[in-house]
Amino acid sequence: MRQFLLVGHDAPTTPEFSLDDLAGGAGRLDVLCRCVTSAFFLSHAIREDVRVHLVLDDTFTIQFDGQELRRLNPDERSTAALIRGALAERQDAIGHLPAESSPGVSVRRMGFEATLEDLASEATVVELHENGTPVAAVDPPDEPLFVLSDHRNFTDQEAALLSDAADERVRLGPEVLHADHAITVAHNYLDTEGYTTY
Repeated sequence: MRQFLLVGHDAPTTPEFSLDDLAGGAGRLDVLCRCVTSAFFLSHAIREDVRVHLVLDDTFTIQFDGQELRRLNPDERSTAALIRGALAERQDAIGHLPAESSPGVSVRRMGFEATLEDLASEATVVELHENGTPVAAVDPPDEPLFVLSDHRNFTDQEAALLSDAADERVRLGPEVLHADHAITVAHNYLDTEGYTTY
């Protein structure tokens, strides 16, 4: 299972946001939506061996599970509608128990620390960092969890938590990439078994 944990620092935590203003009024939700589509879509299929976890304002975590996912389309607006639908069910998320809003989409009342701790117990945590080891020099993990931030850097507290939890600290290339592009490169790295098989 490939997993991606994305932190949305200004993302909404209620469903009262406009699908027509994802880059402004919805706290750059457009960035997270692009990450979701990059994580799941192939040319004519969806990757079923992927889970994406969106941490919204350190309050809720929305999970997309490729094995169950339905009604995901390759555009920001429809992805944002699934996020809005999950947030509409947030009252049913009790403690860390999830509330499912549609097939393959659920919401939990968990912030970054709790989500990272939960996922790290069964995954190899891969911190993407510009000063990390070149990814081509690292053997691809079997159960990777790539941790990324939105348009903002991790806070000092998030960076410290991630540093403690990370099994690997890697960089994907010589330039700093947008989060959605980083996901595409990470998939290619895994698809080609560390750039050794095509």
